[in-house]
Amino acid sequence: MAFTKKTVRDVDVEGKRIIMRVDFNVPLDENQNVTDDTRVRAAIPTIKYLKEHGAGIVLMSHLGRPKGDGFEPELSLKPAAEKLAELTGYEVKFVDDTYGDKAAEAVAAVKPGDILVLENVRFLKAEKKNDPEVAKKLASYGDIFVLDAFGTAHRAQGSVVGPAAHIPAVAGFLLEKEVDTLTSIFSEPERPFVAIVGGSKVSSKIGVLDHLIDAADTIIIGGGMAYTFFLAKGYKTVGTSLKEEDWVERAAEMLKKAEDKGVKILLPVDNVVTDDFAENNVIETVPSDQIPEDRMGMDIGPKTEALYAEAIKGAKTVFWNGPMGVFEKDAFAHGTEVVARAVADSDCTSIIGGGDSVAAINKFGLADKMSWISTGGGASMELVEGKALPGVEALLDA
Repeated sequence: MAFTKKTVRDVDVEGKRIIMRVDFNVPLDENQNVTDDTRVRAAIPTIKYLKEHGAGIVLMSHLGRPKGDGFEPELSLKPAAEKLAELTGYEVKFVDDTYGDKAAEAVAAVKPGDILVLENVRFLKAEKKNDPEVAKKLASYGDIFVLDAFGTAHRAQGSVVGPAAHIPAVAGFLLEKEVDTLTSIFSEPERPFVAIVGGSKVSSKIGVLDHLIDAADTIIIGGGMAYTFFLAKGYKTVGTSLKEEDWVERAAEMLKKAEDKGVKILLPVDNVVTDDFAENNVIETVPSDQIPEDRMGMDIGPKTEALYAEAIKGAKTVFWNGPMGVFEKDAFAHGTEVVARAVADSDCTSIIGGGDSVAAINKFGLADKMSWISTGGGASMELVEGKALPGVEALLDA
C-alpha cells in the first residue's frame, strides 16, 4: 500500500516560501537544553531537500502543553531551533513570535535557502481549536504547506490541517515514511508476523488489539493489561494488580476472536510481584493463576521471558507497542529488556510504535538494531487501528 498523497517531490519548490509543520516537541532540562533530539533529526531530510532545491523555509511546531494565553519561557522553541542549527550546520533564524507583526516581518525577510523557526504555535489557545483565523495567518506565511509532523498528524489543529485549506499542501519525507511503514505491515507483512502489545490498560489498546487479531499470526501481551486478560480467562484473583473490571468481558471476546481466527495470543505464565512500592519491598515470582491477594504484578517472570523470546526469534515481522512491566524501575525492567533484546537479535523487520517502547529501547541502547522507530505515539496507534489521520487527509492527493 503506497502513500496516496503528494509529497515535496511532487511540487516545484524553487524560489517558493514553504511553511512547514514539524514536530519539535522535544524534552528540555532545567537549563533549556534538548535532552533527546530524535524528533529534530527526523525532520532534517525534508528540510535539507527543500533548502537544496532553493526554497525558503519557515518552520512551526508546538512544544509541551502551554496554557495558551501567551509566552512561557520554559516552553520556547528556541532550544529546538539551536539544536537544528547544531545538527545541520545551517544558519537557523528564530523569531520569538508566531502570529504577530514581528513574525510576519521575519517571514517576509526569508529568502531562498533561509531557515526560520517560529515560536511555539500553542502559545495561542485558538491553534488547538483549528481556528480559521489561525489557519489563514499561518497559510499567509508560505506558497506551499508541508506537513512533516507525524506525531501530531492525528490532531485536527490549526497548524496541522489549517493551512491546507488555503495553499497547496504536501507531505514531508518523515510523514510519508511513517504512514507507509505503519500501513504496509498490515497490508502485506512478511510472515510470521508477531505483535507485542504492552502497557497498562486494555481499554486504551482495544482498537489496536482488534486490528492486530486481523493481521498478526501471534500476539504477545504484557504490562498491566495482562491482568485483565487473566480475569477474562477465569483466574480467581490478580491480587492488587492493575485491572479493568468493566473490560474483562471485552477481553474474553478478543481471546475468542483470536482463537476462531487461529491467531495465537500469548499471555504471561509467571509474574514478578511485590507487596508495595516501598524501598524494602518483597519481590517474588509466582505463576499467573496464583498471584497472592496482597501482591501486585510488576513485570513478566522468567518462564514468560523465555516463551516470548522464543516466539520473537522465529518472526519475520515484529510490531511492538508498550512495555512488559514497570520498566522505569530497574527492579521491574528485566521483562521489557529481554523482549527488546529478542527483537534486536531477531532476523526480522521490527517496527516500534512510539511512546514507552521507544523510551525502553533507548534505555537499553538498542535503537540502532530496530528497522523503524515511530516518532508518534498517538498517531501511530491510530494508524495501527486503521483510522485516517486528519493531517494526512488534508493533503493533496497524489
